[in-house]
Amino acid sequence: MELSITGANAVTYPVMHVWDWRVAIYLFLGGMSGGLMSMSAINYIRPKKGPVDSSCSWQIPIIAPIILAVGLFFLNLDLARPFNAFWFYLAFKPVSPMSWGAWIVLAIYPLMILYALAALPDSIKAKIKNPDLLGLTEKLQPHLLKLAKANFLAGILLAIYTGVLLSSLVARPLWNSAILPMLFLASGMSAGAAVMIMVAKTKETKLFFTKVDIWLIIAELIILLLFFYGHYTGDAAHQQAIKPFFNTSHEFFPYVLSIIIIGICLPLAIVLKFLEVTGEHTEELTASGLLLMNASAVLVLIGSAVIRFAMVYAGQLSGYGGYM
Repeated sequence: MELSITGANAVTYPVMHVWDWRVAIYLFLGGMSGGLMSMSAINYIRPKKGPVDSSCSWQIPIIAPIILAVGLFFLNLDLARPFNAFWFYLAFKPVSPMSWGAWIVLAIYPLMILYALAALPDSIKAKIKNPDLLGLTEKLQPHLLKLAKANFLAGILLAIYTGVLLSSLVARPLWNSAILPMLFLASGMSAGAAVMIMVAKTKETKLFFTKVDIWLIIAELIILLLFFYGHYTGDAAHQQAIKPFFNTSHEFFPYVLSIIIIGICLPLAIVLKFLEVTGEHTEELTASGLLLMNASAVLVLIGSAVIRFAMVYAGQLSGYGGYM
């Protein structure tokens, strides 16, 4: 026997609210953590023209797993039965994005920690009292380059996965796009570069990642436009899915506002970064220069977070049966 629900009120056809702000925070912090993994690896591998920026060389590899742990904490809060999460690790489902995500995080975490230990400078190692831990850092140090390369690839994988997690849900037309993982990848890398700019101490490092972030923001904006264009040229369900972002009615105003924020924050960040790159600098950055760099980095982080929140909430407004 089949049962068809044709009503559209809260009793006969309730809204299936799947995920909320906790998942959005996890997607944002997970993408940022992946970006930090890749950016910190680039910082180690790239040729350096000036003095080595010790703050980015070892602090960022430590910050990245902490940020991911905070993201996982918020994801755990969203689970109805958080202690049942271990079931993910009793089997591997090749066609399940959730299963892939659980195993990706399990594989990435030790890699992040090993890289962080290998990157510790001698001044920090001297403060380690545990001889076993100190011995491990000494053994890992010769393999720092290999660990950096592995973290670069793992960071890309982690940032992409945050988008795959949504795009695999076919029942939600807004999420069901192959472009969404690329959008989250560009956004995560850009957020990682922004944090690198804020943490870096030397002018050379700040300017390098400012240039990197300019191209990442441009890529992010282009991918976002392609994302909306792909839905606009798709079927009726996909066209309906992007309606909240372009309808100024009271119901959809928060989503219209999110596009305005993204459209202002990211281009403004590019302008500020471009002014910093093309401006004349002394040996040390001026206070106003540092303010502009940090302001542009904050704008990038705001834009990256807004993208995650807007996608998570707007994606749950509609399905293939129309708006719920």
